[in-house]
Amino acid sequence: MKSKLKKILILGSGALQIGQAGEFDYSGSQAIKALQEEKIKTILINPNIATFQTSPDLADEVYFLPLQEYFVEKVIKKERPDGILLSFGGQTALNCGLRLEEKGILKKYGVQVLGSPLSSILLTEDRKKFAVHLKKIGVPVPPSGAATTMTQANKIAGDLGFPLMIRAAFALGGQKSGVAGNEKEFREIAGAALAVSPQILIEKYLHHFKEIEYEVVRDSLGNSVAVCNMENLDPLGIHTGDSIVVAPSQTLTNEEYQELRRVSIKIVESLGIVGECNVQFALNPKSMDYFVIEVNARLSRSSALASKATGYPLAYVAGKLALGQSLLEIQNKITKVTQSFFEPALDYLVVKMPRWDLEKFKGAEERIGSAMKSVGEVMAIGRSFEEALQKAVRMQGGAESITDNGFTKKELLKFVSIPTPKRLFAVAASLAAGRSVSELHKITGIDSWFLHRIKNIADIEKRLLKNPLLNKKNMLELKQAGFSDKKIGSLAGRTEFKIRRLRRKLKILPSVFSIDSLAGEVPAQTNYLYLTYNGNHHDVEPLGQSGIAVLGSGPYHIGSSVEFDWSAVYTRCLSRGAVLNPS
Repeated sequence: MKSKLKKILILGSGALQIGQAGEFDYSGSQAIKALQEEKIKTILINPNIATFQTSPDLADEVYFLPLQEYFVEKVIKKERPDGILLSFGGQTALNCGLRLEEKGILKKYGVQVLGSPLSSILLTEDRKKFAVHLKKIGVPVPPSGAATTMTQANKIAGDLGFPLMIRAAFALGGQKSGVAGNEKEFREIAGAALAVSPQILIEKYLHHFKEIEYEVVRDSLGNSVAVCNMENLDPLGIHTGDSIVVAPSQTLTNEEYQELRRVSIKIVESLGIVGECNVQFALNPKSMDYFVIEVNARLSRSSALASKATGYPLAYVAGKLALGQSLLEIQNKITKVTQSFFEPALDYLVVKMPRWDLEKFKGAEERIGSAMKSVGEVMAIGRSFEEALQKAVRMQGGAESITDNGFTKKELLKFVSIPTPKRLFAVAASLAAGRSVSELHKITGIDSWFLHRIKNIADIEKRLLKNPLLNKKNMLELKQAGFSDKKIGSLAGRTEFKIRRLRRKLKILPSVFSIDSLAGEVPAQTNYLYLTYNGNHHDVEPLGQSGIAVLGSGPYHIGSSVEFDWSAVYTRCLSRGAVLNPS
């Protein structure tokens, strides 16, 4: 369907900050490309000069201005766009769009909000209205209440009883949210949340429930697909941005998976979403009881992960859907022959691991929770959880394996009991020291399936230390469990280079596989590649001397951020080559 729109305004995310980073440069860039294909003029507002989307060959006009309604109105008055996209610039763009509507600016200049209607966006952002809506359609939410004053908040807390989860409305990255176990903690968290938001939601804290997410896409005709489902390794209470996330989920039964998928689509349908939507669940690990804890009616950090994990270009598709196209019209960029009305099937596993730089912040509390603290993340791909997890640890920087640690007995108990960036390593060390999976599950709430897989890594290492024989069988087991040559060398008392020579002599070499989204059912054309020792063939042929390798910067950290994405992209544009980057 040919769009009648001639000019569209896109709101970016502004400056990078904790809780809102390069994922919105990615989503905004994809949206601009989608509009360019339709010969629509694009106007972008984003003051972040380091982003790819503010480059001269993307948007037709770029305004380096604050994402505030005063400046956006000036641009609207000058450019007179037909429509505006609010869902590609994170919470900053969304909040700005809501203020533009509230002040009558969009109506004054006849600017149409494209994609999901503003009423739906407002419904998902207003915690009280959202809870009422879900109850109306028969979807369970945790016992809760919304407050705009501390007096109201104290009454709700008294009625619900502790522990409680406090969430701020219209906030990014779980800002000022937290779990309160008593009145003192509640007053501190609720007071801080009300200082940055006009409304807070107070809900019963669901201790050690699993956190599951679904990325759902819907078009204006009512066609919906659940593109990706993901599972947090950490239980409820840790922000998704601060949790290790696994896609697809590994511990759900088919009944659980299908029920949560059905409810996700039901919610998206009831809201009239057009584009992409993220639905987050709390699932009781001991029963089928579940609650919806949040819905993001926009592109999010999870959307960027889902796009890369599945190869399904969520932001690109959402951009097309915002123009009124259907999923049946938009070409599947992976197969080039089918359309986008499909749900990816994965024959691999993805692990997303956050990176923190808390030691660079004087006085920062190391403990992590519902308010996001990570500054970046990596995505590792493998054919087993062990392989992908160990890759992610190395990509994240600072450790060669999950078994790298120097904990004292006192520290080990602390870092197992309290969620911090060191918990994964403390769990691995505890399992290696003989603590049981059931004991650690009870303390951490991490599903036993994950703990058994972590224990498997620790057990393989212990066997090598006991008998450092590196025959073909042992070497293959180590590589399939994600151990690097350097780590194997340190365990066996040899150098990394000696291990590499031995491994090549034993003919244990990695296979190059591609992400195809269709598990081999339909031929795919994608440049998303990964190495695995759980294979014996290559999906692609090497470029050889005609190609150039471009090294990216890895995960964002303080001192190295999105500007190196920009420079690597432009280096890649100059020649035919491969980019190596885990972020």
